[in-house]
Amino acid sequence: MPRTISWRRLWPLLILAAGAVLFLALGGTDWLSLETLRARHAGLAAFVDAHYVQAALLYVLIYLVTVALSVPGGTVLTLVGGFLFGVFAATCYILVAATAGAVIVFLIARSSLGEPLRRRAGPWFSKLAAGFARDMWSYMLILRLVPLFPFFVVNLVPAFLGVSLTCFAVTTFIGILPAVLVYTSLGSGLGTALASGGDLAVAVSPQIILGLLGLALLAALPVLYRRRNGRGASHD
Repeated sequence: MPRTISWRRLWPLLILAAGAVLFLALGGTDWLSLETLRARHAGLAAFVDAHYVQAALLYVLIYLVTVALSVPGGTVLTLVGGFLFGVFAATCYILVAATAGAVIVFLIARSSLGEPLRRRAGPWFSKLAAGFARDMWSYMLILRLVPLFPFFVVNLVPAFLGVSLTCFAVTTFIGILPAVLVYTSLGSGLGTALASGGDLAVAVSPQIILGLLGLALLAALPVLYRRRNGRGASHD
């Protein structure tokens, strides 16, 4: 007889859910928007210039919490990081914050629901998990590199499929790097645009051009991946 899920296991997950609801109820998405960046870019830049270490730590904390709560705003935060800290520094901060936030979600999901779900799901789920585990490194890298599913979904599902913490953390850190570079590059170019009044057509910088090209490539990756898999399946 399968045991019921203990409330003791669920409380960390409930805290994350409550945090996400509170964030949305207080209008957190309004703060993590391009409109807010447009209105406050001068003050944010001045704060970074005057208090760089505090600003960097605060940025990492906000990014980590945003990822852990699985709320919208990651894209804007990445753009803001490129604008405020430059491509290299922002990429380093984001890789650390996003990986840490994803690991928190992964660990909470695994401890709260992973084992109870595997016990109750039956043999089909065990077979699926075993197949995923055989090539977990490859699957996780594909899921991170190719944006087939939302980021928070890829944080949750591996927790139920028996992916190891090491595999999850390493593939997350490596797999999100290309997208982070694209968005921080685009964000870095926003500085000139905002200084010119926010008109991207007036301030087309190399960073913006490279960022837009990178976005186009990222958008094409799921299509290319599906076509490749479909072609491979047709030859089997």
